Amino acid sequence: MRYVTAGESHGPELVAIVEDVPAGLKVSAEQIDYDLSRRQSGYGRGGRMTIERDHARIVSGVRFGRTLGSPVALVVENRDWVNWTERMAADGQPPADLKREVTPRPGHADLVGALRTNTDDCRDILERASARETAARVAAAGIAREFLAELGVEIYSYVVSVGDVAMKEASPADAASYNPMAIETSEMRCPDAAATEAMKQAINRARRAGESLGGTFRVVATGLVPGLGTYAQAKGRLTGQLGAALFSIPAIKGVEFGLGFEAAQLPGSQVHDPILLAGAGFDRASNNAGGLEGGMTSGLPLVVTAAMKPIPTLMTPLSTVNLETLAPEEASKERSDVCAVPAAAVVAEAEVAFVLASAYQEAFGGTCMADIRRNLEQYKGRLRAFAR
Repeated sequence: MRYVTAGESHGPELVAIVEDVPAGLKVSAEQIDYDLSRRQSGYGRGGRMTIERDHARIVSGVRFGRTLGSPVALVVENRDWVNWTERMAADGQPPADLKREVTPRPGHADLVGALRTNTDDCRDILERASARETAARVAAAGIAREFLAELGVEIYSYVVSVGDVAMKEASPADAASYNPMAIETSEMRCPDAAATEAMKQAINRARRAGESLGGTFRVVATGLVPGLGTYAQAKGRLTGQLGAALFSIPAIKGVEFGLGFEAAQLPGSQVHDPILLAGAGFDRASNNAGGLEGGMTSGLPLVVTAAMKPIPTLMTPLSTVNLETLAPEEASKERSDVCAVPAAAVVAEAEVAFVLASAYQEAFGGTCMADIRRNLEQYKGRLRAFAR
């Protein structure tokens, strides 16, 4: 299962097409819209979120609420398009008063994209490089999430830190113990109430200073069977696939699994998870590996942490060079967020969902849900028999 998106930040709409969707999967448009609303939430969001009310319209691949086995296409309209119709028109001539974006923002794709594509207007770059595109990803991932849910897999995320403010955790392995409702009812999508308030205060200080803030978040997937992925080929290792998927999200600068970088500071006896028998199968005494061993799922919760840099658009802009005059100037200001870490975590859920959905299809087939469920149950039965 894979997706492709199209559309610009201020164009008429965003489009997502999901391919290799098995037939017979129940799809909930309401659940997709709920995830889109989660992506728009979080303390520190900017004015764009007061304009958009994202809704996904399914236009192909689904009939009477179930997938047909053909590509699923979804459309998310941009309500802000009405304010940009002349400046972002697909045909005709540019308006006489068109203002080109010639002061690229440090940390954004503006300058490098303009150099790459030989344009003198950074608007050609920033419209697609904008994180607005991730709304289409979240809509598309509604298909992957429904698929995983039918197989007993749930995915959620939470914010660990914003700027220099962080919640206290004994270990990343605690990630699978939080109540999802405590996360979703927090304005920062953080299960720690005290940390939530401290994060909000940090965002308020950054807003007053014309600054932006990044942070870290964790994505957790539960209910996974062991053995998804492979040790045999580099590209098939889930560790690499998940890392690549998360790094595809704008502003993500670091990814780690389980203990992550902390594991490099500890002896092996304090890092690796002892194997034991529990009930009808194998288990681990800990989950320092974050649910992955040798590029495959271990059967324990997947725990992956990502670091997001501060958003490049600053209300107190950094210096740049005017592409027209080549003179020093302040970087452009585009309506933006102060902090979008909670939203980035929801986008990361979407990326993780696609990687895991593809891994299940590779292991258990991808034609129709009836065959996939039967193959999965046979696999689980074999694992139970192996451990007896």
